[in-house]
Amino acid sequence: MPLSNSPSALLRLTLLAALLAAGSAHADSYSEVNQLLRTGKSAQALEHANAYLEKNGRDPQMRFLKAVALTDSGKTDEAIAALRQLIEDYPELPEPYNNLAVIYAGQNQLDKARDALESAVRNNPGYGVAYENLGDIHLRLAYQAYDKAQDLDSRKASVAPKLKLLRELLQPPAAKPAPSAP
Repeated sequence: MPLSNSPSALLRLTLLAALLAAGSAHADSYSEVNQLLRTGKSAQALEHANAYLEKNGRDPQMRFLKAVALTDSGKTDEAIAALRQLIEDYPELPEPYNNLAVIYAGQNQLDKARDALESAVRNNPGYGVAYENLGDIHLRLAYQAYDKAQDLDSRKASVAPKLKLLRELLQPPAAKPAPSAP
């Protein structure tokens, strides 16, 4: 029986829908934590998230925001633990997988990042961000493989152009120069 048709999955989805619907009553709390995160005040965002979660401990949206605040605060291990717990409780949500993958990619744990993103798209095939990030991870993995191939046989002429192309693709887009005044 597919997971989405199982009684426990339906219960989780119903619970999630109820929590998200109740979220409108808590919109101010979410907005406040989001604003603190946007302005770089991750420690304050974490305090607000923790205070909210003392009363609403299973709220997936605030738990996710807490994980973001932990990440932004440099508390990577705690963020990973928070995201893993959120994934365990709500495996149908793609965002925790995606954020976990971003952390893993930042640690150059590309296989773990790929696995997390593959779980995100498996659970929500319409989540485009995860597909884009998965593509980026595949590019980085390809670069590593070609780099290793070149290390093992530097005389192989076919590898260098591939590495060059991948290097260009992996570079962040250059900022466009400001238009000059007439």
